[in-house]
Amino acid sequence: MILDILSWLLIIAGGFVGVTGAIGLFRFPDFYTRMHAASMTDTLTAGLILVGLMLQCDSILTVLKLALIFFIMAYTGPTAAHVLAKTARHVNLKPYLHGKEDAS
Repeated sequence: MILDILSWLLIIAGGFVGVTGAIGLFRFPDFYTRMHAASMTDTLTAGLILVGLMLQCDSILTVLKLALIFFIMAYTGPTAAHVLAKTARHVNLKPYLHGKEDAS
């Protein structure tokens, strides 16, 4: 019973984090802040949901598969965000600075 409650709390928290990340994609002013919102919430959402699903599993093989998915997502998400930010900076995409005419 306690594992079920904890599992559902993690899954619901993961869904909430995912929704707030999606709202951040629409609300933030520039590429860098939107990318930050997407990459941070992407990893946290996947982690919370996958751990919640692991608590629901009866098979150790399924738990191992979900753990593998978690570790792949935890590695590739931040790496992709870093590459996107580095590429945006390389092509001189300027960040939005409130009150500044020319951002450097």
